[in-house]
Amino acid sequence: MIFQGSRPPLWPGLPLAFALSLGVASVGASLTDIGPWYLALRQPDWKPPDIAFGPIWTTIFTLCAVSGWLAWYAAINRAERRALVWVFACNAVFNVLWSYLYFGLQRPDWALLEWVALWLSVLGVVLVLRRITPPAGWMNLPYLLWVSAAGLLNLATMELNGPFG
Repeated sequence: MIFQGSRPPLWPGLPLAFALSLGVASVGASLTDIGPWYLALRQPDWKPPDIAFGPIWTTIFTLCAVSGWLAWYAAINRAERRALVWVFACNAVFNVLWSYLYFGLQRPDWALLEWVALWLSVLGVVLVLRRITPPAGWMNLPYLLWVSAAGLLNLATMELNGPFG
């Protein structure tokens, strides 16, 4: 069962979840400069084309919004709701920080170190949401897989271009 009792109300929960998710995505996107520095980096042959990143991140942030909304209304007490806020807030900080380190400071080496915290925060999202309502947790598996692939891409970029700084 996804919810305790009846269906969750659509308003204001789902629009709010989308606004928060879009806000995090927008901050991260504003820090992602696909300019001369990035375009000059040697990339591994298996890197997805740059045009794929937008739809992938849009899908991930959509799934985060819907899963957070589902879990919020499935939560049975304040402690579960506090855990949701905490895990999503930590994830938002680490998501934005990775973009800042990699693109803003042009430090893939620092971004790779921070990637560990980002990956753990995504795992935390999966586990906390799964404990509250399994479907919401599983909705974030694509996020965990994508961040895993991004870490490998980050490492490969460092190996092809380092040292940085």
